Amino acid sequence: MGQPAHDTTTAESETPSDPSPTEAAPESRTEAATPPPADSLTEAGPETEAAHETSASPADSTTEAAPEFTGAAAMFANDRASQHLGITVDDHGPGWAQCSMTVTEIMTNGHDITHGGYVFLFADTTFAMACNYPGSITVASGGDIDFLKPTYLGDELVARGHEVVKQGRSGIYDVTVTRGDDIIATYRGRSRTLPARK
Repeated sequence: MGQPAHDTTTAESETPSDPSPTEAAPESRTEAATPPPADSLTEAGPETEAAHETSASPADSTTEAAPEFTGAAAMFANDRASQHLGITVDDHGPGWAQCSMTVTEIMTNGHDITHGGYVFLFADTTFAMACNYPGSITVASGGDIDFLKPTYLGDELVARGHEVVKQGRSGIYDVTVTRGDDIIATYRGRSRTLPARK
C-alpha cells in the first residue's frame, strides 16, 4: 500500500491539474521505468509487465525445462512414430489408457480407406500406454487385430485399452478402436516386462 501512495504523490506534483490520482500513478511509473521498451508497457500495462517479470521468470524456467516424465508419459514423450501420426494421449492410469487419432491422407490406402497398419499402430500405442504406466519397460510380445469396419480420411478415432490380466512379467490387454458409436477394430496385445537394467 505504501508504494502506490508514493507514486500518486509524485504524479500529483508533476500534473497538478489531473483530478484522478489513481490514473496518474501508472503514468508516473511508466515514465520512471525507462529500461523496458515503451510499446511493451503500453500493451501489457506496467503492473502486468512488472508482475510478469517477477512471477514468470521462475515459472518459465521450470516450464521450459524438460518436465520429469515417468512411466508411460516418459515413453510417449520419446515415441516419435506415434507423435508423427498425430496420436494424442487423452488420459491414462494403471492398466488403462485412452488415445485419439485423426485419419490423414498419408494413412489411406489404394481403396481410399485407412490402411490397417495405421489402425494397428494406433491400437498398439494405446496398449503400450496402458501396460507401461507403472514405469517399468514393457514391450509387446505379440498382438492381434480384427478390422470390423473401414474408416476414411478425416475420421476421428478413439482407442480405449485396459488390462485383462497381469501375471508376473506377462500381461494381456484389450483395446477397442471406435469412430463415434461404431467399433471399427478390436486389438489384443500380449505384454512382457523386461528385467530392470543393471
